[in-house]
Amino acid sequence: MSQSKRLSGALSSYWYRARSWNPALPESIPEAWAFGATTEHADELLALVLDGTKTGTASALWDIEADGEPVPEAGELSIILDGRSRPSALIETTAIDIVPFSEVTADHARSEGEGDRTLAAWREIHERFWTEYGRRGFSPQMPVVCERFRLIFGAHGEAPESESGDDSRGENA
Repeated sequence: MSQSKRLSGALSSYWYRARSWNPALPESIPEAWAFGATTEHADELLALVLDGTKTGTASALWDIEADGEPVPEAGELSIILDGRSRPSALIETTAIDIVPFSEVTADHARSEGEGDRTLAAWREIHERFWTEYGRRGFSPQMPVVCERFRLIFGAHGEAPESESGDDSRGENA
């Protein structure tokens, strides 16, 4: 079986479990993607999402444009894959802010959950990342898409504790 067929089957199964938990979720499967650029990085960042530490992420607008992708919007759902392309989390984008790299806030840096969660650590980690993996490299003035999100559904089909009450099920779509 090809990797794309395995991923398609895994996504369908994961989405079926998520919709069984919350029937108000849309029928169509959301976009699936992984954090980072390596298997290890994807797994590290996913773990931060699942434990509630990571509630934000940042993307280079240049890379989004180069890939012909739309900028994320509040209300969008995404399935987060682990480093082996297994569906592991369902998130909902809650806010988007596009700012130059040099204007990313300490609050956003903390939401990303990496390093010691300071702005200085965020800048060092992301400058290194975009220098190595960014399509146009790095610039202190490069536009950064700062995305905030909330975890809706966990890795193994369980709802996060904050979402496990019956009252929250209708609010996840």
